[in-house]
Amino acid sequence: MQPILQINLTTGQVDRYLPPREWEQQYLGAASLAARLLYPHLTPALDPLSPDAPLLFLNGPLTGTAGPAVGRFVVCAKSPATGLWGESNAGGFWGPELRKAGFDGLWITGRAPHPVYLWVHDDRIEIRDASRLWGLDAYQIQHAIATQLGVKNVRVAAIGPAGEAQIPFALILCDHGRVAGRTGMGAVMGAKNLKAIAVKGTHPVPLVDWQKYKPLRSQANRDLRSHNQTNALRELGSAGASDYFDYLGEMPKKYFQAGTFDGTYNVSGASLTETLLSGVSTCHACVIACGRVVTLDGGKRKGPEYETIVGFGPNLLIDDLAAITRMGELCDRYGMDTISMSNTLGLAFTLFEQGAITPADTGGLALEWGSVEAATRCIHLTARREGFGELLARGARGLAQHFDAASEALQVNGLEVAYHDPRGASGMALVYATSPRGACHNQSDYFMVDVLGHADEQLGIAFLERHAGAEKAANVARHQDWRTLNNALVLCIFAAVPPDTVRQLVNAATGFDFSLDELLRCGERGWNLKRAINNRLGLTRANDTLPKALRQPYPDGGAAGYVIPLDEMLAAYYRARGWDPQTGRPTPQKLRQLDLDWVVKDLWPEN
Repeated sequence: MQPILQINLTTGQVDRYLPPREWEQQYLGAASLAARLLYPHLTPALDPLSPDAPLLFLNGPLTGTAGPAVGRFVVCAKSPATGLWGESNAGGFWGPELRKAGFDGLWITGRAPHPVYLWVHDDRIEIRDASRLWGLDAYQIQHAIATQLGVKNVRVAAIGPAGEAQIPFALILCDHGRVAGRTGMGAVMGAKNLKAIAVKGTHPVPLVDWQKYKPLRSQANRDLRSHNQTNALRELGSAGASDYFDYLGEMPKKYFQAGTFDGTYNVSGASLTETLLSGVSTCHACVIACGRVVTLDGGKRKGPEYETIVGFGPNLLIDDLAAITRMGELCDRYGMDTISMSNTLGLAFTLFEQGAITPADTGGLALEWGSVEAATRCIHLTARREGFGELLARGARGLAQHFDAASEALQVNGLEVAYHDPRGASGMALVYATSPRGACHNQSDYFMVDVLGHADEQLGIAFLERHAGAEKAANVARHQDWRTLNNALVLCIFAAVPPDTVRQLVNAATGFDFSLDELLRCGERGWNLKRAINNRLGLTRANDTLPKALRQPYPDGGAAGYVIPLDEMLAAYYRARGWDPQTGRPTPQKLRQLDLDWVVKDLWPEN
């Protein structure tokens, strides 16, 4: 592992820090290692938007190695959206470029006295004035900095006006619309007066055994390129299975209230390909190329992925792909997470229909289902925190609390639910209820197992019927451990790489000699450490739940009549995890099994 740059924006001091080799072996890198590094600092008293709050950008041991879909990096902090563990994951080229500059992470504290950006060019680290760049959107700032620096292929990770305004679901954007979108990492960056981080490197990415790694990497990429899932993602994007999700009742409509919507095909991945698609985009050395490039309004733009399509589409009863594309780009430019924004809009439209929100609250704006004009206007208001937008900028939980309608918000622990309905794929009920960052579909995309049959014998994950209950709890836990490992390496969850191939790649890259069980143990360790962080921050057994709407059956559609047996599923899940069913904490025995003995006293002072 290469050093982590520690930068205090208050003092301007720059240091280099190298984690113990033992931690590399236990946590591997990226999100899991970030949890180990940040554990002492993420206290209940810490304000996530204060100068003392750490913000950690971190690569994994496979980042930038031209392996199968490993161009990613993570950003971690205490989340201003949830008050719990904050973690986000982005692709593109920024992470590999940081590795080529000779660093595997940036650990940022303090607050600059005025807007700044960081310039990391190999061993040269500068804190540059960004006062005249403040206010630029997340695409404009990349162009402005690249022009100012005059360095070819410089990579820039930046915030937009939403991050400057410290909106709790502000994101960080790099390259052609690749985002660290969830949990509000852009707000933490904005609170530090940090507009952007530009990087350029000229060094080779370090690996222990290049001769062993190269042929493994080449074969893995060839196999991945020919995989059916890869072909579907390249041809149709992440919305390629949206028609099937709709058929099964796994795609929500009308803010998770309706089982059917006549316009769903109009906004499918196939429809996007047939109408607007003009090309594809890819992350560093990735053979999948799931990114969409569309031609719209006389120019080429980033096309929407599944979550954005559903969030601004069926979720709001809109079936206009061009309008959805414009709203997605608007969120990117402002620097706001599309899942949180569209979910919060769904709540606002629901409360308006119920009469809890009136035109007097919205400044005369009618929040009517299917209204592109109303949704677009709300996005502008939110980014500016103007009028009704100030309430929308609080997210679904904050908006619901203001109107005394907490039970109506589709969120878990402050993070808005993503667009994979657990009534269509029951494993997602456990995923949402127990994810360390709230209702997240990327800490485990178990819907891929439930509805697409992605069982894995090597991982010990069997296929069970999509509406099975407690019997799939151990499966879900195992899948979460695997995805935690992915987020440590960092390996894209779209990459259908066999687990044993991943093991061989990791061993060649790191010089360790992991068995597959030992790798999974690294994932389990990371998952439990993030749980321990949240327990210290106040999360209890009562937090492991789902919003009211998801506990009720759909009246129609592919999941009609199904009620999630959440209580039974959670009981089985705690047994599978080795967590105390009364408190929801990992037991002392489980922590010691995972070499987390040092955590025991914090969670169990009596032990």
